[in-house]
Amino acid sequence: MKLNGRSVLVGPDGNVDKAMRKFKKKIQNSGLLLELRERETYVKPTTRRKVKKGQAKSRWKKYLRSQELPPRQY
Repeated sequence: MKLNGRSVLVGPDGNVDKAMRKFKKKIQNSGLLLELRERETYVKPTTRRKVKKGQAKSRWKKYLRSQELPPRQY
């Protein structure tokens, strides 16, 4: 089995399942599917900023929750 860029060549052993797993992993790591999903629909810049701001708020709230003291155990 030989790896070229985003393609996987199946060797003489003919193990297609193994080649498919490697191909899926390469595509996942390259971010190609994520980019295609993002390009499927147009998202206005204001909406994109609003989503990013909401994600930042939720990360900040999660951080604050992790910094709180645990409840008292009487």
